[in-house]
Amino acid sequence: MNTASTPGFPTWVDLGTADLAGATRFYAGLFGWTADVAGEEFGGYTTFLLNGRPVAGAGPLYGEGQPTAWSTYIATANADAIAERVLAAGGKVLVPPFDVLDQGRMAAFLDPSGAPFSVWQAGTMRGASIFDVPGTLTWNELNTRDLDGSAGFYGAVFGWVFRHSTMGSQRYLVAKLNEIPICGIQPMAAPDWPVDMPAHWMIYFAVQDCDRSAAHAHALGGQVLRPPTNLSIGRYAVLEDPQGGMFAILAPQH
Repeated sequence: MNTASTPGFPTWVDLGTADLAGATRFYAGLFGWTADVAGEEFGGYTTFLLNGRPVAGAGPLYGEGQPTAWSTYIATANADAIAERVLAAGGKVLVPPFDVLDQGRMAAFLDPSGAPFSVWQAGTMRGASIFDVPGTLTWNELNTRDLDGSAGFYGAVFGWVFRHSTMGSQRYLVAKLNEIPICGIQPMAAPDWPVDMPAHWMIYFAVQDCDRSAAHAHALGGQVLRPPTNLSIGRYAVLEDPQGGMFAILAPQH
């Protein structure tokens, strides 16, 4: 479904963590990933591999008080042009576009609802090379208190069009490019969401068995924030790694 470097598609996710070694142990144990640690020029950045293919990354925290969190990267052919569109659409530039040696060019932003996201302009590093199988990225979802405003922003920046749907009793938007569903936008409606939780992008990793994986994550020192629950598309759970990084797992219906 997903082509990593197609502009407008989620292409990569990485974890900024307070304990890179501990996070590596946790995710290797949960998903069977192996770690490829880059040289000093990349600050110890770790690429997680599944069967030798890149699926996600992790690195240390750089900012004072920065929380451990997963980041979503959306592919672009021109990071500088995206930065201009973000500003024009009411977002903020957190990290202006810069080159990561010959790997690619990236930038980090805040959307108008306060959710951080990044873009990746591929160089020698194309993004993840495998999706939608157990242990890989399968879905990205914006959780926001401004559903329509967020749709307008991302439509202006990336050209996404939206299909209106429902998730339970809530409105849900599915973003599409070239008729391909690529991510979702979900309202953070009370009482399901803590009032102090900021807007954020949630990432979903595919698993074979949601209940087994949630139990495994707990045994590895993680927390189950939302126990395994059935959706129309499969069974999911929301988890937290031992350092506080939040993510979801999804076992698709077959």
